[in-house]
Amino acid sequence: MSTPFPFTAVVGQDDLRLALLLNAVSPAVGGVLVRGEKGTAKSTAVRALSALMPQVEVVAGCRFSCAPAAPDPACPDGPHEAGPGVSRPARMVELPVGASEDRLVGALDIERALAEGVKAFEPGLLADAHRGLLYVDEVNLLHDHLVDLLLDAAAMGASYVEREGVSVRHAARFLLVGTMNPEEGELRPQLLDRFGLTVEVAASREPDQRVEVVRRRLAYDDDPDGFATRWADEESAVRARIVAARVLLPSVRLGDGALRQIAATCAAFEVDGMRADIVMARTATALAAWSGRTDVLAEDVRQAALLALPHRRRRNPFDAPGLDEDRLDETLEEFGGGDDAGGSDATGGPDGSQDSDGFDGSDEDDPDPDGPGGGRPPQDGPDDGNDGDGGESSGEVPAQGTPSENENGQAPSPGTGEQSPVRAAEPFRTKVLSVPGLGEGAAGRRSRARTEHGRTTGARRPRGALTKLHLAATVQAAAPHQRARGRSGPGLVVRRDDLRQATREGREGNLVLFVVDASGSMAARQRMSAVKGAVLSLLLDAYQRRDKVGLVTFRGSAAEVALPPTSSVDAAAVRLESLPTGGRTPVAAGLLRAHDVLRVERLRDPARRALVVVVTDGRATGGPEPVALAGRAARLFAADGVASVVVDCESGPVRLGLAGLLAGELGGTAVTLDELRADSIAGLVRDVQGNSRRAA
Repeated sequence: MSTPFPFTAVVGQDDLRLALLLNAVSPAVGGVLVRGEKGTAKSTAVRALSALMPQVEVVAGCRFSCAPAAPDPACPDGPHEAGPGVSRPARMVELPVGASEDRLVGALDIERALAEGVKAFEPGLLADAHRGLLYVDEVNLLHDHLVDLLLDAAAMGASYVEREGVSVRHAARFLLVGTMNPEEGELRPQLLDRFGLTVEVAASREPDQRVEVVRRRLAYDDDPDGFATRWADEESAVRARIVAARVLLPSVRLGDGALRQIAATCAAFEVDGMRADIVMARTATALAAWSGRTDVLAEDVRQAALLALPHRRRRNPFDAPGLDEDRLDETLEEFGGGDDAGGSDATGGPDGSQDSDGFDGSDEDDPDPDGPGGGRPPQDGPDDGNDGDGGESSGEVPAQGTPSENENGQAPSPGTGEQSPVRAAEPFRTKVLSVPGLGEGAAGRRSRARTEHGRTTGARRPRGALTKLHLAATVQAAAPHQRARGRSGPGLVVRRDDLRQATREGREGNLVLFVVDASGSMAARQRMSAVKGAVLSLLLDAYQRRDKVGLVTFRGSAAEVALPPTSSVDAAAVRLESLPTGGRTPVAAGLLRAHDVLRVERLRDPARRALVVVVTDGRATGGPEPVALAGRAARLFAADGVASVVVDCESGPVRLGLAGLLAGELGGTAVTLDELRADSIAGLVRDVQGNSRRAA
């Protein structure tokens, strides 16, 4: 096993280190979600924490890490007799994003269970992580069915494995740590709320600190063991401090004044439920213990709010996590008072200005000698993927109705050049646009598909390990062979060839590729605001249905991929908000660019079916025969059997109906902006038409 990078050698990232250490002191805090751009030592810090975790006492030979003083009465390896145990390091278990359900919760031998009535159970990662740390890198990319299992285990402190009436239960209490890059998509709200604390990390912009990061990393890569030895004293000091804080933790007093501040803060920021109050109370208590105090002070409450509330403030997937610190200070001051809630330094950490964390020892080159303790989580979220100094979103987006008209108060006429972006209208609930036929893509909530979860529709021989037994089909396959197999007792003689896998039908997520007309003909201010509102509504629907999204825009003389296919729906919303308009309407260029995007994506993820949403009034201009050229480009989608829909943005008393003609060439359907609303009288669900051979 390779030597991990020392935790105390991590440069900067004060809030990240503090949040991890608080969970090491008090696992009841509920874990940490680390959000940030790539290359910011997220995984390095988490893996380094495991070396600082105190050892645990376990029953010798128990695969489920039962505590000798209080063994689990339902342990599959039990019952255990009370007695001395053995000491071992706390485990850090990594859950791969592509793990199977059996790998996470464990596997039950169905063949032995049916034939012998024996619960032959192979523990999974949840059993390995019991009383340790469960780490999920790229947690936002975890499949939904694994998220559901994690939620159940985190809520109940136990894992249940059910296979056709045969069940196994074991304890599963662990410190959950997840890391993610928000550019790749957000977490489900249910799992997001399960993380006690959240931290935003970003690379330092200070040259001296960046130099120190590179210096330490190169030294570690050249000689991992030697580098770890040089930091051994600092590691031992922090490990001892964690142990001391754990001993002190039960003696920490959370007074009424601090409790009032916690409750007032959660109420002022309108967080849902009571979990935030509880997490803040536990975090503030752990902060006091980490600082060597037995009283919770106002600065503990403030730091707890900065760590526990930002991710609970989101009201929709397009909201960036964060906290208004001025409002936080006002609330704490208003509800402060009392001996147990005073003495706060608004800019200080849990140790005030004292340097007592012991992270960097006497290293004179360390640019961050104070270690973690008082940093504030960055209020600016990670960048949305733009290059350079801000890219297209660096300028301020004017509010709807701010003047960009000409001197007569009119919007510039089509084709007169670029116009400033407008804000989107309020989103609304849209109709369900689904791809026809039966797919086999990633689990989601949009189109019908064969999935691991859902209603049972039939049975087949298993391909690989059996995951969902079809009991009736298995018995039917085994029954004719009982006499030949010499059956003499009541049990059914079952062979592996008899086992049948249940086939299930559920829903899949699709690739929803938006092709948005940003030309001058769409540029009337109120009209473009409504168009952006409709696309934003469809993006919100895509987030809820677990889709990937992409964004292609066209105007002037060309089209561009504003956002390659991604799971980050909020990134698409940012690009949409800053979308400028103006120029001619090169519909053919937009469709051809979208066709190229689908071709590449089909190679990357052939099982995921696409839904193309073209948002335009259909008035193609520019070049010879632009309408005919657009029709030829549209027929490429029809030939490939790609499901499509055209959102007709044409308005006014005179309508040409060109968007409807374009939909016919695509082999899809057309809907108006009004018909897109779920509460319109046009119907609740519209299946997008595709090529018949594609739908089969």
